[in-house]
Amino acid sequence: MELLIALAVGTMTAVGIYLILRRRAFPVIVGLSMLSYACNVFIFASGRVVAGLPPILSKGAPDYTDPMPQALVLTAIVISFGMTAVIVMMALGSFLQSGHDKVDMGEDAE
Repeated sequence: MELLIALAVGTMTAVGIYLILRRRAFPVIVGLSMLSYACNVFIFASGRVVAGLPPILSKGAPDYTDPMPQALVLTAIVISFGMTAVIVMMALGSFLQSGHDKVDMGEDAE
């Protein structure tokens, strides 16, 4: 199971970095989303989530599940949604102003 999660995180990270290096706005936005998903899966997987165990240590339970990674992932989801909305609005404004969605900032940009 750890190998599957490691492969999923690695694949999402690689796809995210590949998409961020594209010259269009939409792939960059999707790449940033993929990177945030990879970070969320990594944090969630490192939290030792076990089904059937309580999130707080009690007298009858021999072990517990750490609730901190779950709270961090939930917070990161909300922040990444807001960040994605702002980036989409910036890309839309850039597209409406310039007529294209190229990310290139060089001298040959049209």
